[in-house]
Amino acid sequence: MHHPDPAAATEGVVKYHIDFTPAPAPDWALLAELDAWRGLLFKLGLTGLDPARYGGLAYGNVSLRTEGCRFLVSGTQTGGIERLTAEHYCWVTDFDVERNALTAEGPIRPSSEALTHAAVYRAAPGIGCVLHVHAPELWRRAAGLGLPVTDPAIAYGTPAMALAVEALLRQPETRVIAMGGHEDGLIAVGKTVDTAAMPLIRKLAEAAVRNI
Repeated sequence: MHHPDPAAATEGVVKYHIDFTPAPAPDWALLAELDAWRGLLFKLGLTGLDPARYGGLAYGNVSLRTEGCRFLVSGTQTGGIERLTAEHYCWVTDFDVERNALTAEGPIRPSSEALTHAAVYRAAPGIGCVLHVHAPELWRRAAGLGLPVTDPAIAYGTPAMALAVEALLRQPETRVIAMGGHEDGLIAVGKTVDTAAMPLIRKLAEAAVRNI
């Protein structure tokens, strides 16, 4: 796979326009299952912080649809924190993908990939969870592993990336997507948290078996 300019792959820079209102943290009961899986992703290195990669910025974020296209999402630069609390999540209450705009509220601003999460929920009403992770072993071999890939010319955190992911999700059975213009980045989706995570983990196992 083509590797984009590292400068263009820098994680953690919010590129969308945001109308953000500080507000209390969400109810932890809404987040418990999502965060439990997110903790597993952290242990697998799919979210985290590595000083040697991505300019030393954190990577990875997760979200959960609650009603309509309203969703909870982990906050900006929380990927490197091992255990999150409700204070690390916020609500996205409205968005306009084409205008590159989000409306959010909570104790923290949403992650840099929140617009892509929003596009997923708009494109697929049956999707209830989105996981954005970094997995070099999958990203570099995406085609060989049968993963759809967005155009490498499309940068992360942009309306073009959101629309590219949205288009791929309109293809039947698409559950894991490699983001061609976002170094090591993948999106996994599912009706529930576990149905989003399991195809991703199965692909990791498949990649590991092929390396044996």
